[in-house]
Amino acid sequence: MSNELLVESLPLAAAGGGPLFGRVAFIGIGLIGSSMARALAKLGLAREIVCSARSQATCDKALELGLVSQASTDAGAMVAGADLVVLCSPVGTYADLAARIAPHCTPGAIVTDVGSVKQAVIRDVAPHLPEGVHLVPGHPVAGTEHSGPEAGFAELFENRWCILTPPAGANEEAVAKVADMWRRFGSNVEFMEASHHDKVLAITSHLPHLIAYTIVGTATDLEEDTKSEVIKFSAGGFRDFTRIAASDPVMWRDIFLNNREAVLEIIQRFNEDITALQRAIRWGEGDKLEELFTRTRAIRRGVIDAKQA
Repeated sequence: MSNELLVESLPLAAAGGGPLFGRVAFIGIGLIGSSMARALAKLGLAREIVCSARSQATCDKALELGLVSQASTDAGAMVAGADLVVLCSPVGTYADLAARIAPHCTPGAIVTDVGSVKQAVIRDVAPHLPEGVHLVPGHPVAGTEHSGPEAGFAELFENRWCILTPPAGANEEAVAKVADMWRRFGSNVEFMEASHHDKVLAITSHLPHLIAYTIVGTATDLEEDTKSEVIKFSAGGFRDFTRIAASDPVMWRDIFLNNREAVLEIIQRFNEDITALQRAIRWGEGDKLEELFTRTRAIRRGVIDAKQA
């Protein structure tokens, strides 16, 4: 899906300041949800912000932090009357949540999400939504290793990308409104087909997390004396891996299970590249190693130039 073509076909959302939404309901209020709630409040983009969470303790924390005016473990009660519903729970919960909230959604409401897999969202959410409720899947490419409602901050999305993957026939006004919200958060908005998104993220996000979990897992399997030295003398590379591997385990479990085809394809290619690198080291082929390291260094420079470092 061409970003330029889609943007040109969309009506302009309301320009300038003022609320975009009346009632916004978050289903899940962790790092991303609480950051969105803070940004909405800071910018005055919603008249009312409410949330639902699986545990009463999380609901109480969201109220204590002043993120929402109402919180409940009853998701249906929170989406009633909302003109924007944001799914911020692990992707594996979406089908059940969609079935539970669908009878309570207001006609004309927009349902969006923040998950790292997009084909699964269309597959699991769209069939449950009633006529006149609009699905606009989204993925803010931003985050930290921290989780919970206290981890969020309004600036999380500034100068980051948000990828929207509206399905065929999506309501153009709803898509424009969600895009406008993310732009007001300071994000750069890109439109993609859901299948293309999942392939791109398999290499840029999902494989790095899988590698990090594996490397840190290998370290934990070492003999106790060696393990303590690994932690004590952690260099920058291992520290970076531990940061990534500290990400929410349930969220990442669901990402890998719901993007398994793309992830397995990338793992196969990665294994082939590792085998080639192993051969170059065994046979002392320094020119091949240097050529690879030169190419990968250029990628890092490109990331820095794109202000994504």
